[in-house]
Amino acid sequence: MRGVSWNEILFDFVTIWVTVDPIGTVPLYLAVTKEMPAKSRRRAAVRATIIAFVLLAAFLYLGQYLLEAMRINLLSFQIAGGIVLFLFALTMIFDKGTTNNAPADDGHDVAVFPLAMPSIAGPGALLSVVVLTDNNTHSFWQETLTCGLMALVLVATLILMLLGDRLMGLIGRSGANILSRVMGMILAAVAVQMVYSAFQGTLGPG
Repeated sequence: MRGVSWNEILFDFVTIWVTVDPIGTVPLYLAVTKEMPAKSRRRAAVRATIIAFVLLAAFLYLGQYLLEAMRINLLSFQIAGGIVLFLFALTMIFDKGTTNNAPADDGHDVAVFPLAMPSIAGPGALLSVVVLTDNNTHSFWQETLTCGLMALVLVATLILMLLGDRLMGLIGRSGANILSRVMGMILAAVAVQMVYSAFQGTLGPG
């Protein structure tokens, strides 16, 4: 079993961070919970984080088996994932903020939709956790380490949601938009690296 380098740990953490986009989740959380009492807002934040963790963990441990059952090579999935992540990064960079401020429809559990999915456990995050944990080269311990990094990102997401009012008051919506665009640039670079590594025949940062 090969060891895990700090470069790989950092790469995994940054990839998960920018695809989950904790700061970008805050404006949506504030928008869809603005009519709720404080206790219900906190409960929605906690539920959304737990649901997102279950979804992402399921994809992290079982996603590759699904791909193998469909006879899809992981390197091919990495190329496709990199392309999708790049397109996702473009939406972060050029987003005008109209979708993030749209409230959820009445009758929906906002903790499930749109907070848990597609905001926290979005397509980019689901793709990234599968690509980052190749079952052929990563042991169960290494996959669990990546899952731990994912949990740290989700804990940060929960904390930011719970501190959402203070955060937005501190940096404002303009500041949140700037940070989201910076993360989009980082994600675009990560996506290009994924595709480049796949063409080299390797997974992850290469």
